Amino acid sequence: MTAGTLARTAHFALHGLALDTPHPLFAHGELWLGALVPKRWARRAVTRNAIRRQIYAVAEQQAPTLAHAAYVVRLRAAFDREQFVSAASHALKRAVRAELLLLFARLPRPDAQA
Repeated sequence: MTAGTLARTAHFALHGLALDTPHPLFAHGELWLGALVPKRWARRAVTRNAIRRQIYAVAEQQAPTLAHAAYVVRLRAAFDREQFVSAASHALKRAVRAELLLLFARLPRPDAQA
């Protein structure tokens, strides 16, 4: 995460580290993704797991358009528990997915830099 923030939304931040040079932890040419969902922002485990699953699902969908790098998606604010009463509600899942799609859309694409 010290590499910097690549994109951010109201609830999420996307950090990344380019893997242009060989790195001992990451195989060259592969996309790596981590999800950081702290208990501070999602108190219930079912909520943390639902958010984490959404992060991995959206990242897998976006993988063909992403640069080969190591990414970390971090939850940086809580979703309103009054608006999303159930931790595993479809409304929460839709809201998380929509915001994650926006997060990945804000990420600079490798083909745009050429």
